[in-house]
Amino acid sequence: MRIYINQPRATWIELLKRPALDNSALREQVGLILNAVKLNGDLAIKQYTKQFDGVAIENNQVLYSEIENASKQISNELKEAIQLAAKNISSFHEKQIATPEIIETMPGITCWRKSVGIEKVGLYIPGGSAPLFSTILMLGIPASIAGCKEIVLCSPPDKNGQLHPAILYTAQLVGIKKIYKVGGVQAIAAMAFGTETIPQVNKIFGPGNQYVTAAKQIIQQEGVAIDMPAGPSEVCVLADDSAEPAFVAADLLSQAEHGSDSQVLLISNSIALVEKVNIELEKQLEALPRKEMATKALLNSKAIVVSEMQEAIDLVNEYAAEHLIIACTNASVIADNIINAGSVFIGNYSPESVGDYASGTNHTLPTNGYAKAYSGVSVDSFVKKITFQELSKQGLDNIAGAVELMAEAEGLQAHANAVRIRR
Repeated sequence: MRIYINQPRATWIELLKRPALDNSALREQVGLILNAVKLNGDLAIKQYTKQFDGVAIENNQVLYSEIENASKQISNELKEAIQLAAKNISSFHEKQIATPEIIETMPGITCWRKSVGIEKVGLYIPGGSAPLFSTILMLGIPASIAGCKEIVLCSPPDKNGQLHPAILYTAQLVGIKKIYKVGGVQAIAAMAFGTETIPQVNKIFGPGNQYVTAAKQIIQQEGVAIDMPAGPSEVCVLADDSAEPAFVAADLLSQAEHGSDSQVLLISNSIALVEKVNIELEKQLEALPRKEMATKALLNSKAIVVSEMQEAIDLVNEYAAEHLIIACTNASVIADNIINAGSVFIGNYSPESVGDYASGTNHTLPTNGYAKAYSGVSVDSFVKKITFQELSKQGLDNIAGAVELMAEAEGLQAHANAVRIRR
């Protein structure tokens, strides 16, 4: 990692820039695929599956027999690990359900807000070099808790036209029944517009490569909601001399192995620690199966050394990381000062990996600095909140004068009349 020491604040914006791609040509290609699926449905899906995934699939819906067979292909140990993660994720997300509270704003006027599950949601689960079955837990569990009536899952098939067994096992564990062997842009298009076999949904969730990300951004402009803007995965580690260099290096590499466009950032008030971490990175990198990918990611990554911890905190908040690890003496105190981050991991024994899999929090998080304005996925992501109000005659009398005056001041006489006629 390249080291930057005591950089002036005026350079921070440039220093913290994420790797950027010119995706204008990519968006044009994505737009063509979206339109083809919109016009030709399943026929276009089959053509693109053969073109991009290298397999001809006649029936893209997963059969119950395939799910049963998948369950036999994974070990009991992995099943138990998935079940443990599901239990923790459920425990954390179930507490996010709020009971509607009825507020009497004036005598005779009651108002309340109710959460209602989005009726139809679509989940996109990557299945290429890393089949992310853990994402099914992160999306399927809160969707179920929220009360979504229909959950559609799409994931790309392998060269044999199958989905990874762990994907099928995890999907059935959380109660998802509509599973389709469709990946890439064509999967996003199918869920956005609907085909002869794949239902149209109201909101689409899930990570993906730059093509999938572009597809989600485009369909959002056409009125289909998405979870959040997303880019390559990233982690920021804030560390001082109390941090263990081997732990820090392992955390940085755990994100770097996601892909060559991932970014990892180390911020510290100790040049000695940064130098030790760099040595550990080289050592640990040699043992990684995804070494080449992680090495490319490290080329986009930086270690920034500052003189004061407060400056480090300011820098972290400016970066607004998807994942933030605080490996410092006063980690909990520092955490209280974090205002921009997707998810925060406090202390030397809280690696980012636990949030990715089994601690209970959600791993679908805002990237690319969007943590300044967006939250990670939660039960709230799967509901819409509807407000209600009920007025008695006395309640209307109490508020009518104010409403009439305000409506007339805005030149909206019919609004005033709708109140006046009831008096």
